[in-house]
Amino acid sequence: MASLNPIVKFSAVSKRYGDGPVVLADLNLELAAGEFVSFIGPSGCGKSTVLKLVAGLNPTTQGQVSVAGTTPRQARDRQAFIFQDATLLPWLTTQHNVELPLKLRGDPVAARVAQAREMLSLVGLDQVRDYYPRQLSGGMKMRASLARALTLAPQLLLLDEPFGALDEMTRFRLNEELLALRTKTPFSALFVTHSVAEAVFLSNRIIVMTANPGRFHAEVSVEFPYPRQAELRELPGFLAKVTEVTRLLHLVEGASRA
Repeated sequence: MASLNPIVKFSAVSKRYGDGPVVLADLNLELAAGEFVSFIGPSGCGKSTVLKLVAGLNPTTQGQVSVAGTTPRQARDRQAFIFQDATLLPWLTTQHNVELPLKLRGDPVAARVAQAREMLSLVGLDQVRDYYPRQLSGGMKMRASLARALTLAPQLLLLDEPFGALDEMTRFRLNEELLALRTKTPFSALFVTHSVAEAVFLSNRIIVMTANPGRFHAEVSVEFPYPRQAELRELPGFLAKVTEVTRLLHLVEGASRA
């Protein structure tokens, strides 16, 4: 999908670490504002590395990544990164964990307290804001991580398997809540997952990657309208889209093992 002003653009990007093998090769992609794009592929194909290039955590070896018309490092204040682990500081309460990015930015105390409380309310954690991470369930910790990211009102959210360690029912519920949050605090998203059903439920585009080296093998459009509800997973069209992506994934996994 081409965009006149893409929020993310990969132009002939390749990546290798030192003298090691090429990890990613010849990546070309554009993400338009408001899109939700998921990456799926075999383990080791470089999905997480793609997000790290966008975040400016790793440089490209060849080619260029641009974010909001500038370099990833210069656009860091317009994006937020959510990892599989909630990465909450155990000695801080939930409230203070969510305030932390605003504190580091130098926001006044009253403003950051109010913003953190608003985000905690948005993700349904206003009753546990004085709890410490050890007192929260896995799903609550991930909601807190989402609230912390959203305090910065990012244009772009990078999510690296944020729900991968959760049980299926909690994962489904958080998928639904993530899309509901997008209607209240709009953002574009790049999402890494190993779950085909999760990718189909969340995304308007899915990028299937190959490994050795990682490449963008196929692109699948997901045309179900937003907002999406839990009942979508039961529709024949949803199951057909899951089957389509699964077949592509099996194809690339077979090629990776060959």
